[in-house]
Amino acid sequence: MLIRHLRFNGVVPYARAANLQQDLVTRFLAHKASPTTVPAPKPTIITAQFSPVYTCGRREVGTVSEEQQIFLKDNGNAEFYEALRGGQTTFHGPGQLVAYPIIDLKTHGLTPRNYVCLLEKTLIKTCARYGIKAMTTENPGVWTTPDDKISALGVHLRRNITSHGIGLNINTDLKWFSRIVACGLEGKRTTSFENEGVAGKSVDEVADAFVHQLAESIEGIDGVEEELLI
Repeated sequence: MLIRHLRFNGVVPYARAANLQQDLVTRFLAHKASPTTVPAPKPTIITAQFSPVYTCGRREVGTVSEEQQIFLKDNGNAEFYEALRGGQTTFHGPGQLVAYPIIDLKTHGLTPRNYVCLLEKTLIKTCARYGIKAMTTENPGVWTTPDDKISALGVHLRRNITSHGIGLNINTDLKWFSRIVACGLEGKRTTSFENEGVAGKSVDEVADAFVHQLAESIEGIDGVEEELLI
């Protein structure tokens, strides 16, 4: 079985990837509801870079005040969306790899906890490929030190179908994170490949490395087929 890598070309609005993700999740759920009449979709990973956007997790839906949303939108320079993923408010923007795997955990013998660990390990291996030593800590995400976070994780599950995923900072403008307490963690910093001394790497290059590393780690996946979304 191949996993599809749907790669958005260039910087795209958050809503474009979110709508595609929801469409794919809906197809998986339709197959689960009627497996004999609805064909099984292929496991898929969407990768993208977003135009500047802040998103909050499902625990914060309805709690971010209009005043705070106006502040985050920075006079129209960024957007704000509520998301169903786990985790709290974070930033996505140019120079950050966002990856959304949409797979059926049961098909691949994974539990939700195993899946989150798999994403973390994949991120750590991807960073190591570029000479960055990354780790997990008692706090969510992947870190280069106990105080410097290079990747956020936030996933959503419905009937074992995954959505949302990871945001890995490659050459992101880290100033955007100063407008929030990233993921609700006071006193912590955000870092990136570039900030860690690894410059000149494109988001597309790191996306390929991440997707292939994840594919190698998922039971029943034999390879990757890529489709560029213009």
